Amino acid sequence: MFVELNTFLKIKNLASTGGQAKQLIRSGAVLVNGIIETRNRRKLIAGDKVEVNGKKYIITEDLLRD
Repeated sequence: MFVELNTFLKIKNLASTGGQAKQLIRSGAVLVNGIIETRNRRKLIAGDKVEVNGKKYIITEDLLRD
């Protein structure tokens, strides 16, 4: 199971629309597992670490079930 990066940003209220999520990702402000990620639909799996504006999140199985 996975969740796409743009969807994750909306779930966590880091972006309110898909367009805002895309802008945030393309700006270079989003890191996945310590690497800048610019792919809007990057698939995140359990254990992946996402960092946005200095705030860190870990993808959990619970998130993937929702």
